[in-house]
Amino acid sequence: MSPRSRLSLVSCFIAVAHAGLPFPSFPQVSIPNTFPQLSACLSAPSFFSCENTTSIADTCCSPTPGGLVLQTQFWDTFTGFEKKGQLLPKNSWTIHGLWPDNCDGSFEQYCDLSRQFDPAPSPAILPDGTVVPPYIGPGVDTFVKAFGRADLLAFMNDYWVSQGSPNADFWGHEFSKHATCTSTFDVACYGTHYRKHQDVVDFFDAVVRAFHQYPTFNMLASAGITPSNVTTYTLSQLQNAIKTQTGSIPFFGCTTNGTVLSEVWYFSHVHGTEQFGAYKTIDSTTKSSCSAAGIRYLERTRTSEREVR
Repeated sequence: MSPRSRLSLVSCFIAVAHAGLPFPSFPQVSIPNTFPQLSACLSAPSFFSCENTTSIADTCCSPTPGGLVLQTQFWDTFTGFEKKGQLLPKNSWTIHGLWPDNCDGSFEQYCDLSRQFDPAPSPAILPDGTVVPPYIGPGVDTFVKAFGRADLLAFMNDYWVSQGSPNADFWGHEFSKHATCTSTFDVACYGTHYRKHQDVVDFFDAVVRAFHQYPTFNMLASAGITPSNVTTYTLSQLQNAIKTQTGSIPFFGCTTNGTVLSEVWYFSHVHGTEQFGAYKTIDSTTKSSCSAAGIRYLERTRTSEREVR
C-alpha cells in the first residue's frame, strides 16, 4: 500500500469517528472444535492403558485394545520431493505416526474401511483376506483446511514430512492404518454433533501433541550425539541418551544391516485418551534392529532440509 493510500484510509476512519458512525465490521472466522465428547468418562474408573484390572466399559475413555501407544519418528536424509518444496526440518527428527499396539505387542490395521483415506494401502490385503481399496479423493490436507486449521497444517508440513510421496498421502496412510484402530478416535466418541472428518483432524492434533513430548534430536545432541558422516555410535549410547530424559529405552531402528540409524519408537501406556491423556513411557517391547556398535547417524543432504523455527 502506498503512503498516499494509507493516508486516505486513515482519513476515512477519522471522518467516520467524527460523524459518530459505527466502524465497519469484518466477518470473524469461527474455527470449530474437534475434540470428542468425553463427559461419560467422568464417572469411569481411572487407570493407565494396559494396566486395568477390569474390563473397559467405555472405550472412548481409554484406547482399547490398542493401549500400548507408540509415538514413532523418522531420521531421513532426503525426501525425493525437494523440487516441490517438501523439505526436512533442520535440527529435528520428523513424525512417523501414533500407533495403537495391543498390550501383548500385536496390532490391528485398517480397522474401518469407511474411513480409508490411504491412496496406497500397505498392506493392500489384510491377514484375514480383506482387501483394502486404494483411496481416490481429495487429500486429507483438505480436511484440515475445511476446519480452518492453517496452524496445524503448517506444522504438519514442517515436521510430518514424507519420503517418496506427497505429505498428505502419508498422513492419510497413518490415519487409515492406525487411527481407525484406536478406540478414542471412533466416530461414536464425538457424539451427535459429529462433523465429517472431525476425527481425522483430532488425530492429527493428537499426533503433534505426542511428538512434542519426545524431542529426539535435542535429547541426543545434549548427550553429544549429532549427525555425522564420520563418527559412529553404539546402541547403548543412543539408548542411554534417551533413557536419561524419558526414564525408558525406546526402539531404535536401523537400515543397511543395522548400521544406519533411521527411526525411533517411544512406547507408552496412556492415562485417559490418546488425545489428552498422560503418557507414561515404558521400555520398548520390540528388540532394536540396530547393531551393537558402528551405528551411523548420517548428516542430511544440505538441499533436503530447511530452517523452520
